[in-house]
Amino acid sequence: MRELPLYSGCFVCGQENRIGLKARFFWDGEKAVCDIVAEEAFAGYKNILHGGIVATLLDEIMIKALLAEDILAVTAEITIRLKNPVYTGDNLHLEGWKTDQAGNVFHTRGRAVNQSGEIVAEATAKYVKPKEELSGRLSRSRQ
Repeated sequence: MRELPLYSGCFVCGQENRIGLKARFFWDGEKAVCDIVAEEAFAGYKNILHGGIVATLLDEIMIKALLAEDILAVTAEITIRLKNPVYTGDNLHLEGWKTDQAGNVFHTRGRAVNQSGEIVAEATAKYVKPKEELSGRLSRSRQ
């Protein structure tokens, strides 16, 4: 597995973002993967990870699947299904992969699984290639 590129200031993967998740993402040849512990600092209710953090992790795992294939894109639409609570201290395994492409539109799927093997959340998303000006800005910010 190879580690996927990051932007040092990113809330999700940035290792220099002092308030971020500091998640590390890898490519197994077919999908992006990430293992992370749900921290209390990101709780929505006591001892339960905020659903927005789960959604953010799923967005990131799916776009990392595109970046692994050298596809620079931005989120256009995302649907999250929160199926079970994620408790702080849980070990989460995330997977994301590209399912389809139609021109400059990319479709993806993702899921988050806890240490018991329960799917706690699933997602689908649509990403698009950015316009030229934004594409240049995004390319300069990547490491």
